[in-house]
Amino acid sequence: MGLTKAKMTPRALGDLLAPVNATLNLASTLLLLGGLWFIRKREVRRHRTAMTGALVSSGLFLLFYVVRFSLTGTHRFAGEGTARLFYLGILFSHMTLAVLIVPLVLRLVLLIRTSRFHAHARLARWTYPLWLYVSVTGLLVYLLLYHVYGYV
Repeated sequence: MGLTKAKMTPRALGDLLAPVNATLNLASTLLLLGGLWFIRKREVRRHRTAMTGALVSSGLFLLFYVVRFSLTGTHRFAGEGTARLFYLGILFSHMTLAVLIVPLVLRLVLLIRTSRFHAHARLARWTYPLWLYVSVTGLLVYLLLYHVYGYV
């Protein structure tokens, strides 16, 4: 008996990457929440570890998202009416803030690497909730698109 190799189509590979990206968004969310918990408890070392994990998982998400997008392009949301408006509102706010968050997070990393802790803390007060929103809404977009309503 010979084993046949199944051909992996770009769409199939993209559909495999989608839950990986959702998992990376979930990991980012949990690590961001942990990072906030640790810094509030003044556990700087654990905060740094959590935030580094959030940065890595967000970076991997971005990489895999670009790969998935290059394979499958955009997907049309199958929901209608209010559900579609809700989805598009979440999607557009997510996309806009996702673009804006990248230089802010990179600036936070630069500030901490140059031991500018007060400037880091000031910027983090604005950047953190935006980054958390992007992570949470990324997961929500995935759930709505792939599990609740599907796509065409």
